[in-house]
Amino acid sequence: MITVHHLNNSRSQRILWMLEELELPYEIKHYQRDPRTLLAPPELRRIHPLGKSPVISDGKLALAESGAIIEYLADRYGQGRLLPPPGTPERLRSTYWLHYAEGSAMPPLLLKLVFSRLPNSPAPFFVKPLLRGIAGKVQRVFVDPQLKTHLDYLEGELAHAPWFGGAQFGAADIQMSFPLEAATSRAGLTASSHPRLWDFLERIHARPAYRRALERGGPYAMVD
Repeated sequence: MITVHHLNNSRSQRILWMLEELELPYEIKHYQRDPRTLLAPPELRRIHPLGKSPVISDGKLALAESGAIIEYLADRYGQGRLLPPPGTPERLRSTYWLHYAEGSAMPPLLLKLVFSRLPNSPAPFFVKPLLRGIAGKVQRVFVDPQLKTHLDYLEGELAHAPWFGGAQFGAADIQMSFPLEAATSRAGLTASSHPRLWDFLERIHARPAYRRALERGGPYAMVD
């Protein structure tokens, strides 16, 4: 039996979704973020040394990293579903998005989260104006332009095909869900600014497997 070590409001939500799309039986072990720091609890270190989510257990295997987990599940249990055949252009495109989601899309979104919170972090009163100035400049000069570049690029990619993997929904779309959901609150992604990306989000949120994953996973702040 596969066990998902599931942290609230985290990337592990898309692992639940992947399992629901594959119609696999699984168990969930729930973990809650620290309400003050928003960090994962130390109990996760007992499962994996990094102490982060997602992590799955499958027999003696403990596997972290969303992309690796999604690819493992598709290869072992998918029976040809959600990943195109190896060696095809479609498989290469799918692999690209599995890596792009965390390697390229998430870093500026994480920087946006950090620098937007920096002015409100604990600090002596005389330091706070300096923190606000630094955080504001980094966002204006570097982070916000990077976010716009990525969102414009992704919007253009969906002009060529309805899904990130091509004509068919697949693992690449599950992997890309988290950065795009994060972009709605951190990067100004709206229906008017990037209509294709917004349509993508509406389509994935309407999928029965996505809805089932939300029911099993519990509250998920990325979705209203």
